[in-house]
Amino acid sequence: MKPYLIPALLGATLLSTPALAQDHSGHPGHDMGAMQPPAPQPTQPSEHDGHKMAPEEEDPQVPCLTGARLPRSSSEGSGTSRLPGNEGGMHGLHIMAGDWMLMAHGAASLQYTDHKGPRGDDMTYVTSMAMLTAQRDTDWGRIQLKSMWSLEPLMDARGYPNLFATGETAGGEPLVDRQHPHDLFMELAARIDVNVGAGSLFLYGGPVGEPALGPSAFMHRGSAKYNPEPPITHHWFDSTHITYGVVTAGYSGRLFQLEASAFRGAEPDEERWAIETPKLDSWSVRATLNPSPAWSIQASYGEIKEPEATHPGENENRFATSAHFDNGKGLSAMAAFSSKKRVPGNTLSAWLGEVNWDLDRHNSLFGRIENVANDELFPDHADPLHEVPFRVTKFQAGYARRIPLGPFDLALGGSLSTYAKPSALDAAYGNNPWGYTLFAKLVLSR
Repeated sequence: MKPYLIPALLGATLLSTPALAQDHSGHPGHDMGAMQPPAPQPTQPSEHDGHKMAPEEEDPQVPCLTGARLPRSSSEGSGTSRLPGNEGGMHGLHIMAGDWMLMAHGAASLQYTDHKGPRGDDMTYVTSMAMLTAQRDTDWGRIQLKSMWSLEPLMDARGYPNLFATGETAGGEPLVDRQHPHDLFMELAARIDVNVGAGSLFLYGGPVGEPALGPSAFMHRGSAKYNPEPPITHHWFDSTHITYGVVTAGYSGRLFQLEASAFRGAEPDEERWAIETPKLDSWSVRATLNPSPAWSIQASYGEIKEPEATHPGENENRFATSAHFDNGKGLSAMAAFSSKKRVPGNTLSAWLGEVNWDLDRHNSLFGRIENVANDELFPDHADPLHEVPFRVTKFQAGYARRIPLGPFDLALGGSLSTYAKPSALDAAYGNNPWGYTLFAKLVLSR
């Protein structure tokens, strides 16, 4: 992408779509959380899910309209995942259209990344996401219609630099040390909740969605809301957040959720503008516990049919567990572990810890530490290091400054990254590879 096109695209992205990403609690982040309605008129009683909330159900820390009997101890993440209730709901534009509430929200981030070393690269680019949701609450439950898009297909098919990241292809070649652009359609799905006692039975699905596998996707977690770089462990924890063909059924209770999914195992192909043919050839199960508004703990397992084009004929058995924490006072964190076994092939594990700390209304610190065993760093079959697993650790820290601009928030900041790796990688990556990313992120926050 030509650098002189970046400012124009940044403005056009926000002005030409109703919304282009998610945020947490009014800050420019990426929460897929429950919709937060406009403040009710003083003379009107507050009603949710078709019934008036009993006093014992009220919780000022969790916004209303979180769904049919959705427990106050949790909020919604991407797909059907749950996050701590303290992460709250999404701040965006809310419009009542009869019995339906429409919510739009968005952001576009202008970024410059420079990763040093023999395999490093630098690039100026824009990431973006749009979201439009319609919700109707009834006396028996809730109906949700969900959609998300991205204009990232406008960038080069090879995406942008992300040292030690792997996954997907461009021009038929595996992407190594790059983050692939997301598809135009990130979600086209619906969810129906039917009240059962204090909880609900739900059905979720559509041609584009996310199965019940792993934690909430990285761009929707409060612990990563300002972090401009995707995790290098993305394809261990949340690579299924864009899946063509998903059906999920489950029970959502006050303190826990149980769910199972059937979905298409193959990761998105290189046709980023199109909707691929949905299939249901893979499955997963997930259990989530929300013991209090501060915690969300999940464990999930899935058997995925041929997820990667670079490993034809190989299925994947993936286990992932995570613990999310949010104290409701600006501190959000997550710790996670994943193990994926190729069938046939290697068993590769990864762990991740990330945190975001809002020091006040304008200043935030964030960081991430992740460790992964990756056997895709040398895709050339003739290379003697082909399919040899190497364990790499990435350390990242950053700062963001938030500036209110009317209905928008502008976050300015940057992050610095360094790595620990085996000496066998010195010839390819240098002795001390490192990198940094600067960003200016404009978010529609009201």
